[in-house]
Amino acid sequence: MQANYVQRLRLIFSKGGPARYISHLDLARTLERALNRAKIPVAYTQGFNRRPRMQMATALPLGYTSEYELADILLTEAMAPEHVLQQLMAKMAPGIVIFSVTDVPISGASLQALTKSSTYVATPLDPVDFVALQTNVAALMASEKVERTKERRGKAKMYDLRPLILDLFTSQDENGQVSIQMNLCLEPSKTGRPDDVLDALGFDPLDMHIHRKGMVLAEEA
Repeated sequence: MQANYVQRLRLIFSKGGPARYISHLDLARTLERALNRAKIPVAYTQGFNRRPRMQMATALPLGYTSEYELADILLTEAMAPEHVLQQLMAKMAPGIVIFSVTDVPISGASLQALTKSSTYVATPLDPVDFVALQTNVAALMASEKVERTKERRGKAKMYDLRPLILDLFTSQDENGQVSIQMNLCLEPSKTGRPDDVLDALGFDPLDMHIHRKGMVLAEEA
């Protein structure tokens, strides 16, 4: 079957404000509605349940904010990226801001296959002991193995969190605000989760504001 698209565009956007509380599926629907309202000629799949040809790099857990989300869209008619950016932002829902729209190779690998790592900043909602936190971070990074348990299809499975942590450190600003920065693996079947790292440090992830700072793709490594 002949492809029904002629261009692939990559969107870089932020997710915050009211948008932080929408699910990954609802985010995709929000982008789809904005594309339709902006009259962007998005290609659709064939068949009974037609869906826009759109790929997203990775799901952002509910409640997280981000300044670096990625989505690829396929178009049936070529458009100048800057025009797509202008038209989309005029119709975009609150809490989502598109920073960049660029051309990418139409036959390139999917975003999910390209992701290598993701960086996050976790900010405690309540005061914490900074010295004790530094000690815990150092101990975690010095560990050869950090066994954790996750539920999958109703079954508990053990895994090693340590190789999924590429970098981890903490800092404190002049106002005493503590933050935890982490760079985690984000490859197929090798995904580090900020909430697992925080839990390993002795925190309840619900007591943190977690923000994605960026992602590294294989083509950028």
